[in-house]
This record gives sequence, structure tokens and C-alpha cells, in this order.
Amino acid sequence: MKEDSMVKFSKRQVNGLEVLSGENNDIRFEMVPALGGKLTSVFNKKLQKEFLWHNRGLALAENSAGDDYDSNFWGGIDELLPNDIPEIVDGIDYPDHGELWTTRLEYTLADDHVSVFGQLPKSNLFYAKTVSLLEGSGIKLEYQIVNRAERRRHFLWKLHAALHIEPGDRLESPAIKARVVYPQSSRFGNQDEFNWPMIEGMDAALVPAKDNTMDFFYLYDLPESHMSLVSDEGNHRFTYRYDGAIFPYQWYFASYGQFRNHYTAILEPASAMPVSVNEAAALGQCSVLEPGEALHTVVTIHAGATNEINKRK
Repeated sequence: MKEDSMVKFSKRQVNGLEVLSGENNDIRFEMVPALGGKLTSVFNKKLQKEFLWHNRGLALAENSAGDDYDSNFWGGIDELLPNDIPEIVDGIDYPDHGELWTTRLEYTLADDHVSVFGQLPKSNLFYAKTVSLLEGSGIKLEYQIVNRAERRRHFLWKLHAALHIEPGDRLESPAIKARVVYPQSSRFGNQDEFNWPMIEGMDAALVPAKDNTMDFFYLYDLPESHMSLVSDEGNHRFTYRYDGAIFPYQWYFASYGQFRNHYTAILEPASAMPVSVNEAAALGQCSVLEPGEALHTVVTIHAGATNEINKRK
């Protein structure tokens, strides 16, 4: 996939926050450094379609370290680092949904890319993300995470794209196996491993109407490394492609009204499973960096017409 030379990068202010953007003839993205590098928009210009879901009940605003995530869930694409649920990992008491989403990052703005970077105060993990545009409807995310602490770090790193949904939309995942994360609050009470996507006689990949229910799944045994939401009767597609050695698991959370009346699906390529980093570490199923060790990886997002995206695979 070629990078697109016909691009424009700029910045503006929204509610006192710097918003960085990049666009070509096909797509535009927006990102906020003060919100941990959150992507606030992925807008396909040809389709005139915003792919990301936003909580219209909240203004875009900066959050403080230790804030509760659910009551501040604005939408867009966050990243969870170094944890999800609040827990003590490697002797460090981490806050809800990690440190990154409330960390104000520095940034640089160039002619062909934007970069955000900074060090997380508790874990001492250094995080950097460079965003550029690909030909057509593609966005390239280049990452570096470095352990600047003096001790080993066990952590979860998870992408977290909240997407617009309509009844009949469909999650596409190559996962072979799956589990319900919280059966007590799921549409499905089955606590056993099952063959994705069929559970209790239903296709769990199919988005239902807003019926006051909720889904949360772990998806695993992935022969390929991609995850998509297909919408508009199959004509539109939001797709993550990534390195399966970095993100060997997928999480899928979807609220059909049960969670605070939200109607959205969240695609979550993940470096750990289950939700607790401590439990994942005990199973050898989380990210680990030794002091001074770094990981580098590339993730791409494609958000556009299905036929256009399929041609560029």
C-alpha cells in the first residue's frame, strides 16, 4: 500500500484542545494529543460517512488521571495501556482503563504525518504514534513503546474503536474460538468456549436492533490478523490490519442500549487475555517488556466502500 502524497495536515482548537488532522481526497482523520492521542474522527469524504461513534451527551474535554472511564466515555478511538480494569500490576496501582487515555502527549506536525508521544507516569512506558495517510481510504499508524522503568513491565495494550452501528451490520473476524466475558450481563449465558460466531443457536456477529442488551466476547485462535465491521448492507467496511504477534487476541464489546443507553460496537485488537493483566501474565498471555526493551509495530485502518477496500488487500 503506497502512502498518499496528495495530503494536507493541519491543526485547530476545539473546546480549548489542540486537534490535529490529516486528509486526502478520500478520507480525513482527527486526533487529540491531550487525550492520549485519541482519534476523534475517521470520515470518508467520498461516502460522506463518519465511521466513529460519539457520545452526544458529552463535550470533548480533557480528563484527569484516575477518572472513571465509563462516565467519561466520549467515543472515537482510544487505546488502553497498560491495563483495563483497575488493578495492581508489578506493584503499581493502575487506574481504570489505564494511563494513556488521560495522559497529555506532546506532538509534532509535519507535511506528511503527525506524531504524538510521551511517557506514562506510573508505568514509565514511553509511547509514540505516527499517523500518515495511504492511497484511498487508508490510515497508517506506526507505534513505538519503550520500557523506561528499571523493572520488567507486564501490560495490556488494546486498540478501542467505537463505531457507528445499525441493525444488520456484521463483525467480521477470522477467530475460530470465543468466550463470553461477563455472562451475567450478556445476551448469552453460556460460560463455555464456543466456535465463533454461533452461540445458543444465534449468529453473535450480527448486530441486532437497539433492544437493551449487550455483548462482550474474547475472540482467539486467529489464523489471520484483521478485524472489521461491515455496514450499509455490506457496502461499507471499517477494517483493522495489524501484526498478530503484537495483538494475538480480539475483544468485541457492543452495547445495544444496555450500557448507558449507548448503541455502538467496539473493535479491540488486544495484546492480552483475559481482562486482568495479572491473570493474563500468569497464563503467559500479556505483553512483557524488560527494562530498555522496545516494541515497534504498524497498524492500518481502512474505512470506506467494501469493493474499494477489497481491491487494496
